[in-house]
Amino acid sequence: MFGRRKKRDAAEDAAGEAEQVVDSADTEADGGDGRRARVRLEPEPRPDRPWDDTEVSDPAEGRVDLGGLFVPGVDGMELRVEVAGDAIVAATVVLRDSAVQLQAFAAPKREGIWGEVREEIATGITQQGGIVDEVEGPLGWELRAQVPVQLPDGTGGFQVVRFIGVDGPRWFLRGVISGQGAVQPQAAGLLEQIFRDTVVVRGEGPMAPRDPIVLKLPNDAQMVPEGVQQEEEGSRFSGGMGQLQRGPEITEVR
Repeated sequence: MFGRRKKRDAAEDAAGEAEQVVDSADTEADGGDGRRARVRLEPEPRPDRPWDDTEVSDPAEGRVDLGGLFVPGVDGMELRVEVAGDAIVAATVVLRDSAVQLQAFAAPKREGIWGEVREEIATGITQQGGIVDEVEGPLGWELRAQVPVQLPDGTGGFQVVRFIGVDGPRWFLRGVISGQGAVQPQAAGLLEQIFRDTVVVRGEGPMAPRDPIVLKLPNDAQMVPEGVQQEEEGSRFSGGMGQLQRGPEITEVR
């Protein structure tokens, strides 16, 4: 499960222990049913996908500085930051009738985790009564899901969302696309490009695998009053990876 660790002062010891747990898990991942193990897999190449901060000369050029993430700015977008406890751990880009939530996590040095994360998300959604398909999309393997939600009138319904992810050097970036970009994936080109052009700042400090990379508000943030915020779209559908609360909204004026 993704989530904040409760004992942050023990992060260094826990980081080593957590990597050992991930290493040992591959001996049981097959489960005896012939499924391909999803652990200890090398990260896939990232020729045009999210960047590590060491791979770009100026991460801030054309992007909003959120500390752990540099998010591309585009005309007319709104940027929401979301919190877990007292830390900002996710950002959601809202563009017209679609949105993509971005959340970065620490990962093992030599292994990708997107394969096993997909499996965990799919299990969590199906246990809630949802429907999940694993397909190869424009950004690689992704999940297209119908997630159970409660509608404003109190009845039950489903919301269509897409879970995308990319493994980087010691980090993992997950995106959750909602709105028209999920219902009609062909309409999500700009959101997918925002995901591709995001820069992740992992930092050199020790972190346990799956710890969230903490974000910050940009220095020149223009806050939108909470009373005019739209209903939250992405963070409720974390697929068993921890609930987030919506924080302030930032309107990017370009």
